[in-house]
Parts: sequence; structure tokens; C-alpha cells
Amino acid sequence: MDIKGTCISSIVDEHGPIYVYQTRTARILSFDGKIYQSCMKLNDINGLNLGYTQAMMAGLLFIPSVKTATIMGLGAGSMAKNLLSSFAELNVHAIEYRAAVAETAKEYFDLPDTARLFIHIDDAVNYMKNTDTKSDIIFSDLYNSEGMEPKQVQSSYLRDCKNALNEQGVLVLNICHTGLELRQELDELLAHEFENRRLSFEVAGGNTIILAFKNDIPSMTREVLLAKGQSLQEQMNISMERYANLLCDIQDLN
Repeated sequence: MDIKGTCISSIVDEHGPIYVYQTRTARILSFDGKIYQSCMKLNDINGLNLGYTQAMMAGLLFIPSVKTATIMGLGAGSMAKNLLSSFAELNVHAIEYRAAVAETAKEYFDLPDTARLFIHIDDAVNYMKNTDTKSDIIFSDLYNSEGMEPKQVQSSYLRDCKNALNEQGVLVLNICHTGLELRQELDELLAHEFENRRLSFEVAGGNTIILAFKNDIPSMTREVLLAKGQSLQEQMNISMERYANLLCDIQDLN
């Protein structure tokens, strides 16, 4: 099904087309004219409109104080904008393979010009292999018009992500539009790299969110985790209490 709305920008770089659509209430980034890559509400430019992007923020529930975040795949910048507007002291590193996508985010999606946002035009695998930046949380959401980037299913990439985390850091992966064989391969690689230090849950739309911890999953009571969810919900304007409850149930917390 084609995206409804008026196409206000259509460009092509060496990797394919980049479309921007506008409706009465939203602006949409797409690489194929069918699947939403990002969506920005015009009356809430820093909000997270797509459910899976909200769900990915669940990794923040386990981080005492977030100072540095890395986003693999900038897209229209929804996650970067939400993090920057929610945490005044946070630095965000966004890695985007396509310079034209970053320029589109700046021109059409109100990506802020701030010293706290570092945009790296680079291949995700190459960046993670060479970076010296240590992050409290890494969001890996690598997709193209055909689905999940195979680069996300590499042992070396996952290991480099783990090495780039601080001691209490979390790698958050979004899995969607993925064949059974590729998903099984990813699960095996994650089990090898992160052993039993993983939590996962499903969200509407068929996405699976995986939280992979560099070290042991923090030991938290239900009361503490729910309190953190309530605090983050007020700070980020996201339904974080819902994910806190879900993660309590997954861990069978008292």
C-alpha cells in the first residue's frame, strides 16, 4: 500500500530514492513510498510517533544516568530529537550511511543544530569497529527498503557494539521484516556475545525489541523499575510505565 499524503521531496542518491510525504498532521520519511521509515507529528516535532521507537527507549529503564547515546541509523532523526529534548546533559552520536538522508532530516524534519548532536556519515560496521566513544546505550535500527540490513547480523558488529558500551550499558536492537533463517542466525549470535544477559518483547506491528546488556542485567525490584518508568514517562512524554510493567513481568519481579 502506498503512503497517503503529498510527496514534498523526492531525491535519489547512489543507494536509491528518498521520499518525504506530508499529510495534514504529519511528515513521513520513506525509502520506497510504501513503508514508513520515520514519522513526525507536525504539532510534536520531538515526539516519537512510531510505536517501536518508543519501545526501544525501554533500555533507558536500566541505566542510572544516561550521558552518551549512540544511534545506528539516523533516519529522520526522531530518536535523536527525542533524546536531546528529554535529557539536557546528553550527547548523541548518530551514524548515518547516506549523507542525503542526514540532509533530508535537517531540511524537512527539524533536526536541531546543537553541539550535543554528532552526525557521523559512515558505515555502521566501520564506525563501531573504529570508534573510541563509550556509550550508555546504543540503538541499532539498521534497515533499507528490503528490510533489516544483514550488517546487523554479524558477530563482529555485535561484539564491537558490546565493546563500545559503558560497564552498565545496553544495546537495543529493533527486529522487523526479517526472515526466519536470518532471525535464527541473529538469535544465535546474540546468545554467543551476550549469553543470558538479554531481554526481549514484542510490540504492535510485528517488531521485536531486544535489550542486550554488556554485563549482568541490573537487579531491580518491581517497585524500583516502575518508579523509573514513571519518571521517564514524565520526562520523555512516552508511555514508559507500560514497558516497565512489561519488563517486570518478563523478569517475574516481585
